Order: sequence, then structure tokens, then C-alpha cells
Amino acid sequence: MADPRPVLAVDVDGVISLFGFEGPIENLGGRFHLIDGIAHYISDLAGAQLRRLGEVYELVWATGWEERANDRLPMILGLPSELPCLRFAGRARFGTAHWKLDAIDEYARDRPLAWVDDSLDNSCHDWAARRGAPTLLLPTESHVGITDAHTEALLSWAREGYTAG
Repeated sequence: MADPRPVLAVDVDGVISLFGFEGPIENLGGRFHLIDGIAHYISDLAGAQLRRLGEVYELVWATGWEERANDRLPMILGLPSELPCLRFAGRARFGTAHWKLDAIDEYARDRPLAWVDDSLDNSCHDWAARRGAPTLLLPTESHVGITDAHTEALLSWAREGYTAG
């Protein structure tokens, strides 16, 4: 039986792994973690946000990390299990998100979909507007990542039956 919940496509870089910040890191609310030999500044808030959202959404990694997102992130974020991972067949390009559209579309099919990403561009918004199922795109700032406001907007959208956004 298919999961009846809406899909939440979750990017990693700029949503959970923060970058592009300036100044002292003490005020950013995160910690560095060594993942595949690379230091990533992981938001302390992201785990709690994703656990709350996982009660309402089917969470799926929509990141160029692909299956490597499950190597350490579920443990770091305190997630109950690994998440499904979208695969992009080498199409990943930093700074844009349009290369994710085919994989997201194939995974979500006709289910309601929300997508949180720091690189949403016009092609993503055009795709969302044409999509036959309810779709919500939530941009993040790469140095801030997912916030309480994003989580509340996602929960509200799901509670309202996918009418907002």
C-alpha cells in the first residue's frame, strides 16, 4: 500500500548543512560534523524540524548527496530511520535545483508534494505551477537552513488540505 501522506522533498546543502555564513559561528546554532572527510556545519534545529514534519509527511532526500545522505545524517539529526533517496544519474549541478525535477516528479507522481531547497529557480516554480497535484515550494537561505517558520508553513499546508502556497 502506498504511503497516503504528502511527500516532503528535503535538500541537504543549504537546508540542513549550512554554508555561506559570515562572522562568528557561535550564534548560528549548529556544529561541524565530518562526513565523507568533509566538514559540514549541521543545523541543531534541523533534526527536531524533520522529526515533526515526519509525523505528517513522507520525508525523502532530494539532494546531490543521494544515498550518502543516509550514511550519517539520520544519526546526527536523530531521525528514527533512513529516508528514501532520490537518484539523479549524474545530473547534479551546484547552485540550481532544476536537475532534480524529473526524479522528484517520478517519486511523488500524483501525490501532494512540498519541497524545501535553497536553490529553487524559475524552472522549479514553473514546474510546480504545471504539476497536477498540489505542490508547495519553500526556499531557504543557505546560511540559515530550515527554520521554525518553514516547519509551521509546511504543517499548516498539510493541515489545510494543501490549499496554501
